[in-house]
Amino acid sequence: MTVIPCQQNKGLKEQIERFAEVLKTEAHRLGDHGLEERDFYNSGLFRGAIERVRGQFSATTSSKREFVQHVLNHMQDRGFISDWDRTEGANRNDYRVRLPNNRVAVIDLKGCLDGNNTNIFERPSDADEFIIWSVCTNIGANPRRNAWSGIHTRLSAEVIARNQRVDGVVIWDMVCGTLGRPCPKLADATRMTDIGPFRTPPPCIYVFPSHVPNQANPSVLARQLADVGMLDAFHQCFLGQDSEVNFVDFDIEMTGNEILRRTAIRRASAVQQESEMTPIRRV
Repeated sequence: MTVIPCQQNKGLKEQIERFAEVLKTEAHRLGDHGLEERDFYNSGLFRGAIERVRGQFSATTSSKREFVQHVLNHMQDRGFISDWDRTEGANRNDYRVRLPNNRVAVIDLKGCLDGNNTNIFERPSDADEFIIWSVCTNIGANPRRNAWSGIHTRLSAEVIARNQRVDGVVIWDMVCGTLGRPCPKLADATRMTDIGPFRTPPPCIYVFPSHVPNQANPSVLARQLADVGMLDAFHQCFLGQDSEVNFVDFDIEMTGNEILRRTAIRRASAVQQESEMTPIRRV
C-alpha cells in the first residue's frame, strides 16, 4: 500500500549519483579555461557553473507551462472543460478554468510538493473549486516522499491552521510514464494519451473533503470524485480508472492549545497511508 502508485527508479538514481561524482572529479578537464586542476577547483569556476545551471533549471517554467497548456487544450477540444485562461498580475494562482456546468475551477501550479512553495496558496473568493497541481520534473526526487510530505506535512497543516479549503490535488507531469518515473498504470499501453509533443498516463488524483475540520466537526471525509468537476474531468478525459482515485480524510483533536491532526489516504476501498495524530508544525 502506497500514497502514490509510482516509485523512484533506483537504477536511474544510482546512475545520477555516479555521474555526479565523475563530474565533481573530472570537471577540470572540460572546457577551455586554461587552469591547472588545483587552480580550477580553487577558483570557484566549477561551483559557479553548477549554481548557474541549477538556477536556470529552477527558474525555467516554460516546459511545465507547455505541458499544462496542451493538457487544458486537449480537455477543451473534447468538451471536458468549456474554456481556460492564465491568471494575470499579482494573482497567486495560475489558471482559471470554466467547466461545462459554468462552475469556475482555479488551479495553483506547484513543483515538487516537498518544498516550501507548497505552503503558499490562497483560495480565491470566487472559486467554486480550488485545485493544487504538482508538476515535479525532477527525476531524482522520490515521488512517494513528495506526495506524503505535500499532502500531510504541508497541505493539511495549512488547510486546517488557515481554514483554507483545498478541493483536491493532482500529481502529474511530462516525466510520468518515462524511464525516470515508470507508471504502473501503463501495464496497459493503450492508456497513454498523446497531447502535443507529450505522451502521458492518467494523472494521480487526490480528492479532499468539502469542509475544513474544526472542533464542532473534527472528522471530515473526502467527497465523491463527481462532486469536484475539475478532478472528474481530468479523470474522465485521461482514461483514469475508479480504483486509482485517492480520497483524503482529516481528523483533528485539541490538546491544550495545540491542534493535532490525522491524515488518511484511501484508494480502492483500502487505507493506503495514514498518519498518527500529529501536531501542526507549519514550515
